[in-house]
Amino acid sequence: MFERKYDVIVVGAGHAGSEAAAAAANMGCSTLLITMNLQNIAQMSCNPAMGGIAKGQIVREIDALGGYSGLVSDTSAIQFKMLNKSKGPAMWSPRVQSDRMMFAEHWRQRLENTPNLDFYQEMVSGLLIENDRVVGVKTSLGIEVKAQSVILTNGTFLNGLIHIGDKQFGGGRAGERAATGITEELVKIGFESGRMKTGTPPRVDGRSLDYSKMVEQPGDDIPSKFSYLDETVPLSKQRSCYMSYTSPEVHELLKEGFDRSPMFNGRIKSVGPRYCPSIEDKINRFADKDRHQLFIEPEGWNTVEMYINGFSTSLPEDVQFRALSSVAGFEKVKFFRPGYAIEYDYFPPTQLKHTLETKLVEGLYFAGQINGTTGYEEAASQGLMAGINAALKVKEREEFVLQRSEAYIGVLIDDLITKGTEEPYRMFTSRAEYRTLLRQDNADFRLTGKSHEIGLASEERVRKMESKQKKSHGFVNYLKETSVIPEEANEVLEEKGSSPMRQSDKIFKVFSRPNITMDDVRKFSGVNDYILQNNLNEEELEQTEIQVKYSGYIEKEKNNADKLHRLEGIKIPSTFDYSRIKSMSYEAREKLKKIRPTSVSQASRISGVSPNDISVLLVYMGR
Repeated sequence: MFERKYDVIVVGAGHAGSEAAAAAANMGCSTLLITMNLQNIAQMSCNPAMGGIAKGQIVREIDALGGYSGLVSDTSAIQFKMLNKSKGPAMWSPRVQSDRMMFAEHWRQRLENTPNLDFYQEMVSGLLIENDRVVGVKTSLGIEVKAQSVILTNGTFLNGLIHIGDKQFGGGRAGERAATGITEELVKIGFESGRMKTGTPPRVDGRSLDYSKMVEQPGDDIPSKFSYLDETVPLSKQRSCYMSYTSPEVHELLKEGFDRSPMFNGRIKSVGPRYCPSIEDKINRFADKDRHQLFIEPEGWNTVEMYINGFSTSLPEDVQFRALSSVAGFEKVKFFRPGYAIEYDYFPPTQLKHTLETKLVEGLYFAGQINGTTGYEEAASQGLMAGINAALKVKEREEFVLQRSEAYIGVLIDDLITKGTEEPYRMFTSRAEYRTLLRQDNADFRLTGKSHEIGLASEERVRKMESKQKKSHGFVNYLKETSVIPEEANEVLEEKGSSPMRQSDKIFKVFSRPNITMDDVRKFSGVNDYILQNNLNEEELEQTEIQVKYSGYIEKEKNNADKLHRLEGIKIPSTFDYSRIKSMSYEAREKLKKIRPTSVSQASRISGVSPNDISVLLVYMGR
């Protein structure tokens, strides 16, 4: 069946595996995507949504690089929201509510229409390794498939164990069996493994809910979209979500099941996501809170199934039902299925290079929850980067690594490789020290050119990005060069409570004032004519406004990033012997020997390595 040798084999077809397979195939590599069930490609295992705080930035970065997540999110969206619009643009984060079935369907269609990509349905039970290099995989039927590189994106399936109350059974997801064999084989080779936990809430029948007792949560009045391409369009109609709250009565009903909770009776020993805790964990950790928000999210356009965001739980099903029935609007609730927790194997990501290739086995890459992350977006971005780097390695080309100042994806991977994680890692804007540079609006400026150089982003993407850049920069220059007289500006300034002008000034300077918007500036002579003559669209106008309003902050952050790049340029040889630096702390020597940073900048971010240790290291390196 498999006489040919593939360039790249991707194991698992979740968000990481789908992006990895698409990237490798689109870069011209013969690629095989192996998954346990081809009907569940890109399945949304948990909430039916993409994006959110910091996650939305990641989806836009994936799109700018030429990945599929943004396109699929746009075509399967049922609601769009730009979160944090009341804050500065560095915090703006796009999010869509998705049609779960449509999302998976559109992903599969895109993959099937991708050249160089083959599919096979079976469980991969082991790896073929020769001389510390991966040469293929073996399946549960004993079939061996040869390849130059392998990407593991196993999600929650590695020895997955599902918990509902005091019941537990093997599985990687509800209704699907766990994957076995790979963990044991990797541990024998010398990999360190651990266990993590995640969970999911009940799904209920929307016809049984009373929405009049809830708060409606509509989408944006003027929705936008994820992809920079014109291939997708914003939504013309949207479905609302709803919000309700738990209560002290609900909390008391939940507590009745705590003695049967696998979280509290010792059955679950692994660590769950800190920032997406189960409802029982919330009640336990935040005992002073008498209520918690619940978001009722539709699973699609044409289904009555509802996802109860905020009620993730592994309590017994009877406890779940009684407690949820006491929530306002849920008095007559009918369950489609109860919530559950799942434990699974992961591999601490300090065992990887920045390319996501393992340090122990050449040509073997890990992406997604196998690296200890949580979230579709985090997984998809890792899959994309693993797919890119596996393809580049096959082609014997230079690796592709994004710096912390270039992308949230760079922050994510650097955090994982350098610091590791002992709990499911989730991206936040606060993790990015250069977030003013890493906005969702400029991901194409930052990344599309880089991706095009390695052969992934299309000519169409580059042309569109260059046109947007040229138009917005041209408009900024126009505003810098064009003056406005006091008689024209003061009426607008008075309306906004801004001090009047006494003499003519450049429009750029007036626009820089707080509360002065693009709509205000368009009232000045010549501005609207310029916009119409140059055919500027909303995206280009928004980009111009951000460049004007935040030019000082952006410039300052660029200077800080340049300082980081200088340290990034000081490379540490892979054979460097830290044990001979006796003036460095013992902890620092041990951490540096284990992680093997590639640059002084990376070394400085390792937990336990002090500024003094870095100074000593620089002296020993002759700097």
